[in-house]
Amino acid sequence: MKALVCREFGALDRLQVCELPAPPLPKGHVRVKVACASVNYPDALMVQGLYQVKPPLPFVPGAECAGTVIEAGEGVTQLRAGDRVLALCWTGAFATETVVDARLVLPLPAGVDPALAAALPMTYGTAYHALLDRARLQAGETLLVLGAGGGVGLAAVELGRRLGATVIAAASSAAKLDAARARGADHAVDYAAQDLRAELKRITGGRGPDVVLDPVGGAYAEPALRAIAWEGRYLVVGFAAGEIPRLPLNLPLLKGCAVVGVFWGEFLKREPARGAAQLQQLLAWLADGSLQPHVSARVPLEGASDALRTVYERGAVGKLVVEP
Repeated sequence: MKALVCREFGALDRLQVCELPAPPLPKGHVRVKVACASVNYPDALMVQGLYQVKPPLPFVPGAECAGTVIEAGEGVTQLRAGDRVLALCWTGAFATETVVDARLVLPLPAGVDPALAAALPMTYGTAYHALLDRARLQAGETLLVLGAGGGVGLAAVELGRRLGATVIAAASSAAKLDAARARGADHAVDYAAQDLRAELKRITGGRGPDVVLDPVGGAYAEPALRAIAWEGRYLVVGFAAGEIPRLPLNLPLLKGCAVVGVFWGEFLKREPARGAAQLQQLLAWLADGSLQPHVSARVPLEGASDALRTVYERGAVGKLVVEP
């Protein structure tokens, strides 16, 4: 099989496309022919040795894919060769085939574009878990989405609107804000050119957003927290800006607000049944057209390292998809 291989942790341009032997098929696993694999920010961190989890070297990056089952391992009864599926593999997706724990593989609804399906789990799964489980976002509340032009950000914009919230999208370029408006954002703030805290006060009449979803961190975290409404919920999703902010803890006291961690991957490990049910709901919404992931580019396997760099440098709008 052909795969993108990381032989040592370091720069993204060290990745190589190579021919590898097909991996063995353990009990309880399925072999999947990969049609599309989605590119995520944690993939780029993992290749550089900067992620919480460091896979043994060498490894094939890529956490999620859509494709077709080639064969099912011993003990797998719910899937068989020929089934179109969505798979969470954590590593191994940037290849022509991959082996996945069957418990993390879901059938694809008929007619669903595999590129859109591959773009769904990590971004929409994270946004769903953040907004419903962690923030308990209610209809009529105001949601601020930082990094609203990225994968998780656009998913949060779309789900926030579906849940009946007023959505404020904040991002660093006109193209990203246009994508957020197209997904239903009610207001847009360019925090590269505008004063974020002042704009939030203006938009909300001084009250502030009820929920802040932050996958960016860095310099935008503190002004967003300072603007949050009384009893607001600040969702810590990630640090795409490259800096983990140091928030003054007097702010949660003064605002009566909560700073809430969101770690979707750990949630899936601890509560796999709930996680699978949420993914099934997201797939159903994708199938009926209620969700429309923004796939801005599709690249061959040879373009995967460049796609990883684009996502890591926050140059992507929505999701990038690799088609091995």
